Amino acid sequence: MDPDQLHPLQVNPQTQEPFLRLRKHENIILTPMRWQDAPHMVPIFNDVRVCNWMASPPFPFTLEDAEDWLAKRKPPVDNFLQHLKDAQGSESLVTAKGAPICSIREVNEDGTDLFIGVISFVRLFYGELMNTKSVDFERAEQNVAENSRLDVGDPRIIWSIGDFLAPSHHRQGIMTDAVDTLLHEWAIPRMGVRRIIVGAFTGNDGSVKVFEKNGFKHLRTIAEFKVIKGKMRGLHVLEWTSAESLEDHSLP
Repeated sequence: MDPDQLHPLQVNPQTQEPFLRLRKHENIILTPMRWQDAPHMVPIFNDVRVCNWMASPPFPFTLEDAEDWLAKRKPPVDNFLQHLKDAQGSESLVTAKGAPICSIREVNEDGTDLFIGVISFVRLFYGELMNTKSVDFERAEQNVAENSRLDVGDPRIIWSIGDFLAPSHHRQGIMTDAVDTLLHEWAIPRMGVRRIIVGAFTGNDGSVKVFEKNGFKHLRTIAEFKVIKGKMRGLHVLEWTSAESLEDHSLP
């Protein structure tokens, strides 16, 4: 029998939407993005406990901003899912281009769910951070281009993680569980992820702890990284590598 290309995702029998249940929080699932998530994103991005630690979303954050945010990010994620559906019937599991399940939802007792955040694996776009030995602004663009050209599944790809969670669900271990679940249930076996570099603004101790609990090691702290929303911000840089990673972590 040919393998199910969505494995290990489950499928909601009523909506036909794939989902991945968190390992420890069984009432929390990861699903594809939905257009109707936009209004639920607005209060989250306008909360200082979230927006202070995010580089790109504007503040204040409007419904139009949320719709634009989804318009940029949802189509590529939908493409990841379609790629897997198109591969149904193949004799072996194909390597996924990315994670098609990135919206974090809390499932209520009546079966309805509540959007509470996002976790996504993306190719690292801060090229200056790709060399573990130094911060290299001169090669930043070249590093990003080289990382982008690597074929799907190439173990040399350097990934990163983008995430946010509604403050109402902070300090419950949900994001730690989400990183652990998505990394080990999907990113490693289905995407071939072998190396991840993440950044957290100085002061964002919560995010640092989430990554450290998942085996990330602190590489460095850059006291003055970039001006974000008119303010110079420092950055903690952390790295995770699998046991199967190449010994030479630098880009060719």
